[in-house]
Amino acid sequence: MKLQITTSLLILSMVILSCGQSNDKANATSADTNQVATMDTTTEKTYAVSLVNNKKDPTCGMPVTAGISDTAHYEKNVLGFCSVECKNEFLKNPKANLAAAEIK
Repeated sequence: MKLQITTSLLILSMVILSCGQSNDKANATSADTNQVATMDTTTEKTYAVSLVNNKKDPTCGMPVTAGISDTAHYEKNVLGFCSVECKNEFLKNPKANLAAAEIK
């Protein structure tokens, strides 16, 4: 009788321990996947100031030396923008905003 109880407790302990290990591995795998996804989404494009013809973002007036996130070609010029949103706003009415770009 003692042998049956001891054997049962031993088997039960092994089952409980093995369940805990498989959950840890599953959690580690999903955490690794989340970390990789996060790393991929934080990549941003930036452009050198020397590649653009303007001194300021034509939409908001921010100096391009503060950072260029997007560019657009307009009238033989490459214009730098601080954000995609500023670029999209400029493209709605480029002639109205071009003077603010301070073309070099």
